[in-house]
Amino acid sequence: MQIRIARPAEFEELGELTVAAFEGIAGSGDLGEYADTLRDVADRAARAVVLAAVDDATLLGGVTYVPDPANPYAEDLRLGEAGIRMLAVAPAAQGRGVGRALTEACVARARAQGAARVSLHSTPWMTVAHQLYESMGFVRTPERDVDVRSDLRLMAFVLELSAAPGTTLG
Repeated sequence: MQIRIARPAEFEELGELTVAAFEGIAGSGDLGEYADTLRDVADRAARAVVLAAVDDATLLGGVTYVPDPANPYAEDLRLGEAGIRMLAVAPAAQGRGVGRALTEACVARARAQGAARVSLHSTPWMTVAHQLYESMGFVRTPERDVDVRSDLRLMAFVLELSAAPGTTLG
């Protein structure tokens, strides 16, 4: 498996894979207009970094890496933080370490850019993802939960990275 920048020729397939992965999670219900956002890999790639997991020519999954709070895809990021959005693994590739590899690639990017933390949000029904994040050192951070609808609160997870001595972060 290789993790690399998603290619324009893969955007449509990656968008459909992302929707299928989100719809395949028990409890997710109707994605509504959010499905259109998940499908729009071209917009994410133009504004953030979209990584793809591939095995030979097979697309296994993808993730959007958000480099800083000023990015339009930032979701409650704070000063000194990078973010992870829309992590998805093709249903047929789940359980093969794809999600972990994509998350590790985002954490490596955050470290390389000098971020102090990596933050992400997840739905309550994405329990397998929660286990992955916690196994990687992310800490559930309820005070950073975000209400996106009256019936949906996104759960925050934060991974502390090494900050430079004397650095003050917001």
